[in-house]
Amino acid sequence: MFNLPRVHLYLHIPFCHRICPYCSFYKHTPGKTDLGAFVDAVLAEAQFASQKNLPPLKTIYFGGGTPSMLSPTHLRRLFTDLRETLDFSAIEEVTLEANPATFTSRTARLYQDLGVTRVSLGVQSFLGTHLKTLGREHSPMQAITSVHLLREASDLEVNIDLIFSVPGQSLLDWEDTLTQALALQSDHISAYNLTYEEDTAFFEKFQTGDYHDDPDLNAEMFSLGEEILTSAGYEHYETSNYALPGKRSHHNQGYWIGNDYLGLGPSAVSTLNRTRYQNVCDTPEYLKRIASIGHAQETIEILDDEAWRLERIALQLRTTEGLPIEYLSPSTNLDSINHLVRKTRTHLQLINDGPLLVDSIAAELA
Repeated sequence: MFNLPRVHLYLHIPFCHRICPYCSFYKHTPGKTDLGAFVDAVLAEAQFASQKNLPPLKTIYFGGGTPSMLSPTHLRRLFTDLRETLDFSAIEEVTLEANPATFTSRTARLYQDLGVTRVSLGVQSFLGTHLKTLGREHSPMQAITSVHLLREASDLEVNIDLIFSVPGQSLLDWEDTLTQALALQSDHISAYNLTYEEDTAFFEKFQTGDYHDDPDLNAEMFSLGEEILTSAGYEHYETSNYALPGKRSHHNQGYWIGNDYLGLGPSAVSTLNRTRYQNVCDTPEYLKRIASIGHAQETIEILDDEAWRLERIALQLRTTEGLPIEYLSPSTNLDSINHLVRKTRTHLQLINDGPLLVDSIAAELA
């Protein structure tokens, strides 16, 4: 049987109850935004995109922001109308990001009824002091309860997002969070090294010296996470991602290997046939443009062979499968990083401390 082309779908829901000080994604509180009008706009944009004769969808990812802020009525309408507009016949995975602070058993049942297969919970930490630093509105107990509710009310797969190197976090603190995450037996765990992104409150504190980035502690926490999670049976299949066998994120894998994807919503990015579009990063302006011209594309970039090669190096080198050697320049010399990589007949893979240094290695290969 031939593998027919398929496309991934990402929907950006930018609304948050409060703005986390470390997050650089486009987001805002709902304010006076008419959420019903917002759903109408996303559906209108999907209708506009369907004119491109898109192939069937492979995965869908509702990200943000906080997609779980949409009411059951809005979510039902979004799912129902998307099914009428785009081809859902080959869907493998539907992920929805959710806030542990607002989770109930009814929420879990709703998601499963809608066709969601996977819920990603923005837990970040199981220690209250770090949740406060990160500006999260849920408590450690709410995070634990949300996972239990998912397990009891549905058979949805569960991902837990965690952050390490939070200001004031010790190695013992990180071990405690990992231990509590393992106790919940989630299918997938994402463990992200905190980075100080521009246009965030954390970045301002970093610039003033209130917060510090400690590369040695970052490395220790990364290694501890890998040791604890892989010892518990999780596959470390990408720098920041761990999954039980058979539970990898198909959507994220599609990004890493360069599959086409369609993005809907303010700030969302699409890459179709090596043409990249980004929507305007402004919700009121997004609503106006959709109403007037059917789309909200603000920037367009054609990815030539060199741009595509550099992107594959940056993304695929992070995976356990590694970088296909076809993307290496003929003049590439691996002598300086020979102890950090393994070259097979088809791929270049990171070994030893390579995953800790993935960004610098990618720069070396560019």
